[in-house]
Amino acid sequence: MSAEMVAAVPAPHEMTVSIGPMRRRHLRAVLRIENQVYPRPWTMGLYLGEINQKQGRCYLVAKVNGAVVGYGGMLLAVGDAHITTIAVDPRYQRHKIGSRLLLALARSAIDHEATNLTLEVRVGNKPAQELYRRFGFAPAGVRKGYYTETNEDAIVMWAHDIDLAVHRQRLDAVAAAVNGTTTWEGVPR
Repeated sequence: MSAEMVAAVPAPHEMTVSIGPMRRRHLRAVLRIENQVYPRPWTMGLYLGEINQKQGRCYLVAKVNGAVVGYGGMLLAVGDAHITTIAVDPRYQRHKIGSRLLLALARSAIDHEATNLTLEVRVGNKPAQELYRRFGFAPAGVRKGYYTETNEDAIVMWAHDIDLAVHRQRLDAVAAAVNGTTTWEGVPR
């Protein structure tokens, strides 16, 4: 077992989390987390295809002490941004890693002139739904059987008018509630 796998998890208020672009060198760690949290994980090839697209994609990693502890991705289209994936190493869940990643993705969407942000979340994933509500997402519909591997429905959630000052204030309030330190490597703050 590698040192990053057995290292003690710092308390949230003592943690320094670095958010930066996902690179090929991060993919082993991303896939390790992916395999822990998803019943039907994405493949190396899928991630390579996503991060190699120069336009219309934003994939990020969160690192603590140099180890990848979370990641998120987004597809950008005219006026809209779609969160395609977000996951946190189970040992780091409830440490605001997902909040930091979602902040960076939302701000990147705004920087790319998106006015709306959307995602799907499992009906049974109440903690994730609560996180998304803090970011201004609201349920807009259900996709029956969306998660085929578990035959679960997905709630489709949207955050509208993300380019307005009121939404930026919401993001600032979320950021202010995150304990510890966040450093940014080439992504919006």
